[in-house]
Amino acid sequence: MRRLLYLIGALAVAGLLAGAPASAATKNVVIGFTASQTGKLNVEAIRQINGLNLWIEQVNEAGGVKLPDGTVLKFQAKFYDDESKKERVQELYTKLINQDKADFLISPYSSGLADAAAVIAQQYNKILISAGAASDSTYKKGYTLIFQVYTPASRYLTGALDLLAKMDPAAKKLAVIHEKDKFSTDVVEALKKYAEGKGYQVALYEGYEPGTTDFAPFINKIPAGTDAILGGGHFADTSTFAKQLHEKGVKAKMVALLVAPPEPKFAELGEAAVGVIGPSQWEPLATTYNQETAQKLNLPFVGPSVAQFTQAYQTKYKEVPSYHSAGGYVAGLLLGEAIRQAGSTDTAKVKEALDKMDLLTFYGRIKFDTAKEHGLQIGHEMIYTQWQKDAQGKLVNQLVWPEAFKTADVQPYRVK
Repeated sequence: MRRLLYLIGALAVAGLLAGAPASAATKNVVIGFTASQTGKLNVEAIRQINGLNLWIEQVNEAGGVKLPDGTVLKFQAKFYDDESKKERVQELYTKLINQDKADFLISPYSSGLADAAAVIAQQYNKILISAGAASDSTYKKGYTLIFQVYTPASRYLTGALDLLAKMDPAAKKLAVIHEKDKFSTDVVEALKKYAEGKGYQVALYEGYEPGTTDFAPFINKIPAGTDAILGGGHFADTSTFAKQLHEKGVKAKMVALLVAPPEPKFAELGEAAVGVIGPSQWEPLATTYNQETAQKLNLPFVGPSVAQFTQAYQTKYKEVPSYHSAGGYVAGLLLGEAIRQAGSTDTAKVKEALDKMDLLTFYGRIKFDTAKEHGLQIGHEMIYTQWQKDAQGKLVNQLVWPEAFKTADVQPYRVK
């Protein structure tokens, strides 16, 4: 049964596949990328490459992508460990292009690393699908070959304030504590502007250096009467921050933090995870992204269903997929679909297909800006999750916002 479900998912990969005659020529397409298999970003990055590798395996097993001339494309990954270090990225992407002859590129995980890779991709006229990077600023530099899978950073935490307004209209006092890296800074700058426009008071606005492990100096600055604490950065620092908020008994109506809370591994914090909200690009419970929704939006639905992807991923990796897993898979899915639509691996033709793309996948809607901020994701929206306890006292991650995805009502973090 598992094998059957896996193959069903593979055959749904994108309508890419297809019964090529045995005599058809086969061409290997090399997808090049770096991945933080070590370093502070390894949790998220490993999930991302797991998703991408699943797509590659499925599409190849189901027959590849057939071009109009009968050529059948099979995909292979070529990657290196960037060690979560920006200084390695440009060297390695140059190597992927010049020595390994990569045909297309996928970004490393994180906005800072992806931004470094984007420079090289554009310089060498290579399409780069940015799978794990949300920063808006990359798309203000005039690039034409970089395409973003994630909802931009400027919209990561603004929805949390919409949820707070619904949860408690009287809540007005915010504390923002964030990692001082490219992605997190983009998020909180947009959040601050949005909050002030909505009449919120940003009573604390502090940044901490990457690698910080002691958050007491920041937690001690949180003003009395703060209604919501927002910020964080990536998995390691955000998890530690959440743990120390709990240990110090901090009270607030809402705690909404970046990256870590949607990860299944976050539940290992136990009581410290309870009530924490996180913005997510995708969740296995978000079944609204389906064929029926696509029909209502008059969009094509491409690839497997939520259930098919989730089952295939769990079967292969023995873990629940996170949004980082889904982002990696969808990066491959979109590249394959663009090649199918272009009928070619030619950069200009695949770029044209990506520019025109507007479709729905199990991950959500995908559409790219092709004007002022070329390649910026404008179709996909965030989902907000919260760790709660079920009737048996077990930690479960519920969807609490937007209303269309809700699986449970939001709960206060810890109130006075």
